[in-house]
Amino acid sequence: MQATTRENLGMALGALRAHRFRSLLTVLGIVIGITTVVTVSSLLTGLRQGIVVFFREFGPDNVFVSSTSGGPGSGSSKERRRKPMTPEYAELIRRLAPSVSDTAVHLFVEARPGEITARVHGFETTNLSLIGSSWSTFSVQPRELARGRPFTSEEAARGDKVALIGASLAEALFPDGRDAGKTVLVGGAEFRVLGVYAPAKGGFFGENEMDKQVVLPLRTAQLRYPNSEQFMIVCKARPGLRDQALDEIRATMRRIRRTPPGAEDDFALTTPDQIIQRFDSITGMVLTVSIAISALGLLVGGIGVMNIMLVSVTERTREIGVRKAVGARRADIVIQFLLEAVTLTGAGGLLGILIANAATMLVGFLVPSLPSQVPVWAVFTGLGVSVVVGVFFGVWPAVKASRLDPVDALRYE
Repeated sequence: MQATTRENLGMALGALRAHRFRSLLTVLGIVIGITTVVTVSSLLTGLRQGIVVFFREFGPDNVFVSSTSGGPGSGSSKERRRKPMTPEYAELIRRLAPSVSDTAVHLFVEARPGEITARVHGFETTNLSLIGSSWSTFSVQPRELARGRPFTSEEAARGDKVALIGASLAEALFPDGRDAGKTVLVGGAEFRVLGVYAPAKGGFFGENEMDKQVVLPLRTAQLRYPNSEQFMIVCKARPGLRDQALDEIRATMRRIRRTPPGAEDDFALTTPDQIIQRFDSITGMVLTVSIAISALGLLVGGIGVMNIMLVSVTERTREIGVRKAVGARRADIVIQFLLEAVTLTGAGGLLGILIANAATMLVGFLVPSLPSQVPVWAVFTGLGVSVVVGVFFGVWPAVKASRLDPVDALRYE
């Protein structure tokens, strides 16, 4: 008698239902392994999506020039000993690099966390960053304003005490939304708020530091904080010429800073794509570690499946004998027990994916700004791996069951 696939699947599900608790304990390692990989993949996918959007806001054709890698204030101790950038570099790059259409300068005011306070009547916060930007910033790195206007070239040239603020900072200082034209006290000096930026897109773990910025005209920031030297130059390449612009900027910077031939650059050039690639390398290592940890769970789960299937073969020796006596072939017995093993591990993989989905939804609920989502490839990979584990560790018990002699099996007590 040959059993159909449907009949074999029915017997496999019946065996699982008969030993629910034992089956759950058997695939617990598989559940944990699949849950770990899918959850980590979901969080990293969401985090990467936020970071990609974040750096697209910086401009895909832009090249960032700073004295240290990672931007002002970061980098190794060796890099921090380099001579700082100066605003004059921006004009030289614009003149000497034909592939660069425009440049902008940012001055990051050096301050320890909580050292600078923004204050209005009744409200204050230290959760902010202070930046001076040249007027050309509005064309090199355009950002949407929720209300108000940017400062003019005349206001920038005079060093007027005017400011633009980020969306989160505006909400903290002006909960009623009446911010444009008001005066805010930042670091002990009064500035007139010209406008408020729209909420920035993307960010790290749902946070975007641009929403906490106070942006002053570059000359205003230089007059107010003359000892700050953390300059960054943003160079906007002409359409389709970013790689050429990168080479021209490097050659110009080496010439300006008199870097000897053969010596390494004493400055850092970065593009949004390079930053995303660095992030991908980091997340790749995180995912590799999570897969390695999950592999241990899958190995333990697979060994458990093999063990429980061997026990099942022993417990059902008479059943195997009866099936063989009425005409079941060895292939039928192999398929029956192999299908049971695959059903067992497949159920564990499905349960792991469901738990991972629930965990991802919980993260999304607790941190709404973090776009966590379960990638389709992780779901199919999780199910595929669980099935492969079932096949691999179920082969030996299935073959052992098929080799039983029907006469001996019928005599088994």
